[in-house]
Amino acid sequence: MRKRLLAFGGLSALALFGPLAGTAMAQEVEEVATAVDNVWVVVAGILVMFMQPGFALVEAGFTRAKNTANIVMKNFMDFSVGAISYWAFGFALAYGGTSVGGFFATGEWFFSNSDRSVEWFFQVVFAATAATIVSGAMAERTKFSSYLIYTPFITGLIYPVVTHWQWSGDGWLSDLGFLDFAGSGLVHLTGGVAALAGVMVIGPRIGKYDENGKPQAIPGHSLLLGALGVFILWFGWYGFNAGSTLAAVGADFASVAVTTTLSASAGALGAMAISWMNKGYGKPDPGMTLNGALGGLVGITAGPDVISNAWAIVVGLIAGAIIVYGIQAIERAGIDDPVGAIAVHGVCGIWGVLAVGIFATDVGLLTGGGFGQLGIQAVGVLAIVAWVFITSSIVFRVIHATAGLRVTAEEELAGLDRVEHGAAAYPEFMEQIASPEQLDPIS
Repeated sequence: MRKRLLAFGGLSALALFGPLAGTAMAQEVEEVATAVDNVWVVVAGILVMFMQPGFALVEAGFTRAKNTANIVMKNFMDFSVGAISYWAFGFALAYGGTSVGGFFATGEWFFSNSDRSVEWFFQVVFAATAATIVSGAMAERTKFSSYLIYTPFITGLIYPVVTHWQWSGDGWLSDLGFLDFAGSGLVHLTGGVAALAGVMVIGPRIGKYDENGKPQAIPGHSLLLGALGVFILWFGWYGFNAGSTLAAVGADFASVAVTTTLSASAGALGAMAISWMNKGYGKPDPGMTLNGALGGLVGITAGPDVISNAWAIVVGLIAGAIIVYGIQAIERAGIDDPVGAIAVHGVCGIWGVLAVGIFATDVGLLTGGGFGQLGIQAVGVLAIVAWVFITSSIVFRVIHATAGLRVTAEEELAGLDRVEHGAAAYPEFMEQIASPEQLDPIS
């Protein structure tokens, strides 16, 4: 039962020490093992929560200075609003007491079960991750108030339903044999598809495309912030993947950390090499390289426990290629994603789910398992894409038709820091600008 926290560690310890100890000692061993497991899961959850500032730094660094405070607020409130939403009804829909047709759960509304507190904490940080992915793709033109309306829907409804399908152990994808260890599909593809739905409703930023529809570069204001964000995300990803063993005693979380490291490294190498050889760049592009590492992390997340070290490198290299060509293709299709979130989390999320069906030990297409597992993984991809895209599109379109999803052109040119928050991340710089008319569309 993936993602359902059970004290297997104590059972492992009993098997080792039981014959040598009396009942009292055996009970003590079990309690210690359970405590160690719980500490590991909580620490792993803290690492995943630390990914939130990583996302904020990536988004801020890859966008313009005039929107930095807005990005800080969105990422900060993703977690804050998301935690309350997940407490009220998200956890109940994902892991409540009764499964309704394997589609969603019910029970334990307004979570108050102290026996499951470790489980709830580890789940809420994953829910916040799915929400934060959307922020980057819709950056620099979304109303802050409207963004806050959407956040409870993804953390409290859309994402919990998807996770029930697999990680609850009672869902229809779990019964089918679908595999997604830490969330290439359930977390990252969910966030990537939701981001795509939002971007398609809100449209591109002013100045992103010329009169002929050709995409124009809008450089971010700080590659350093973006790079620091990627390093933090990579660091936090060890909680994401290795922590998903949900145990320390008797669990091989170190091997998961190894495959995670190799895929991320290969993703960076692959994206760097391809950007270097690509005539559109001609040099080793830093932004693509950074996103390549993230693509490798997303790609391995579905199968870090069942994909060997060598195949993990292959997964990462292909993810790096997906980043370069995926970002270019998405941009040429008229979809404006300032940080590359759709390619990183959406397209590489699909790749990660399918990679399990190709490379997983014993069941993968290239490891002696035939097409069976790959077919199951493909069904999972289609189901996640359909559910998330339809529900997110409905929510975004309703918001767009009522509260309004996008700021005005004048507000977008002035920068969301000023008009949405009355503040600025770089006040000395912003004071040099007397009026919105002085701003170039891509400044």
